[in-house]
Amino acid sequence: MPDLADLLQPDRGQPATPLQLVDRKCFDAWLAAQPDRARQAAQAQGFRGDGFQLAVLPGERDGWSAVLGVANVDELSPWCLAKAAESLPEGTYRVEGRSPGPAMLGWLLGQYRFDRYRVAKEPKGPRVLLTDDPARVGEAVDIAGSVYLVRDLVNMPAGDLGPAELQSAAEEVAAEFGARIRTTTGEALDSGFPMVAAVGRAAAPERGPRLIELEWGDQRHPRIALVGKGVCFDSGGLDIKPSAGMRLMKKDMGGAAHALALARLVMKANLPVRLHLVVPAVENAVSGAAFRPGDVLRSRKGLSVEIGNTDAEGRLILADALTLAAEREPELILDFATLTGAARIALGPDLPALFANEDSLAATLLECGTAVSDPLWRMPLWKPYDDMLSSDIADLGNVSEAPMAGAVTAALFLQRFVPEGTAWAHFDTFAWRSAAKPGRPKGGDALGLRAAWQAIRNRYPR
Repeated sequence: MPDLADLLQPDRGQPATPLQLVDRKCFDAWLAAQPDRARQAAQAQGFRGDGFQLAVLPGERDGWSAVLGVANVDELSPWCLAKAAESLPEGTYRVEGRSPGPAMLGWLLGQYRFDRYRVAKEPKGPRVLLTDDPARVGEAVDIAGSVYLVRDLVNMPAGDLGPAELQSAAEEVAAEFGARIRTTTGEALDSGFPMVAAVGRAAAPERGPRLIELEWGDQRHPRIALVGKGVCFDSGGLDIKPSAGMRLMKKDMGGAAHALALARLVMKANLPVRLHLVVPAVENAVSGAAFRPGDVLRSRKGLSVEIGNTDAEGRLILADALTLAAEREPELILDFATLTGAARIALGPDLPALFANEDSLAATLLECGTAVSDPLWRMPLWKPYDDMLSSDIADLGNVSEAPMAGAVTAALFLQRFVPEGTAWAHFDTFAWRSAAKPGRPKGGDALGLRAAWQAIRNRYPR
């Protein structure tokens, strides 16, 4: 990861290439005011002031500048400079006549590359943006750093990122902030987190299951818990996925990546909380040791769960993790998981499904998502569908037999392991982009992270 702080610098009047911002409503006036050479250059490049358009303009005597199309020059989004950060050559740049404001984040995210497996790496050097609002640089750098963390972890091939490597990533974050970390494996996992152990027991010994915990903060502060699904690869188990469904399953630990990145932001900002991060890390593999459809598993909470489908394993490991988090009596639990295809069918790739057991918590998260251009969409915890999780021989089943409301029944399953009276929200996120957008390349991505961070920092201000 590059040193992101080097990509945003205070504007002290140093030499820089100017960037002009234009939208459709002011394009005609802007064009009419340009010198002939600049006007002809803009027209030759087909520049009309549309969002993410870019045109290079010649200087009066020497040098050059660029003009960027944005959606609204009066209200910049985080993404309006991202395409420029991707496309412009190495150098230093200044937005003419204004602060880049929230667009600093897109400037940083537009320079993300995952190239560790490429022999020929992109030769382009850093693009530095000057700002007259240096107080906002640290915030943009911290958020971008956590987004980079999510992207790097999700993009990593499963052969190089299993449960042990996910543990190492958590240990690195813990070491940076002096947090305490503990990992439960082996017989202690079997007895303490039986569903985590069952889901991961078919994997090779070196990829064995584990429960990773990170704790940080002052004992006097309110406790919050962040829980992330860490399925480092999901074959589907004995209910094996088809090859097309298995292709992207390296990203099935995206929930853990989100939770770890959010924990990093909390600690980086030194928020007045007692933080408890819980990541159940497994590989859902196929072998003679694999758990089976029809098996009944005992959960950490004591509830018995009949397995209707071994490909619905994420909710099993999250159930044990949520139970542990609840035992410490936090006032807030947030969990993140790439949990259901049903959420993607309902909402598509860009909108994480949000489930919350308090209307006020849901409203805050939705408002924060809108404010930071990281949208969420609330889905219902519809109690009448609880019956879909009934079992003839156990306390509940892990799936519904009806091919409907899959995201809702998955969330209702998780809710069984959250105590009444504890504020809880569940993010069913994709953690992936199938098509590139400015500042958001194809591959792993943080979806819902910034919304959750904004809500937490508002709830627990320094």
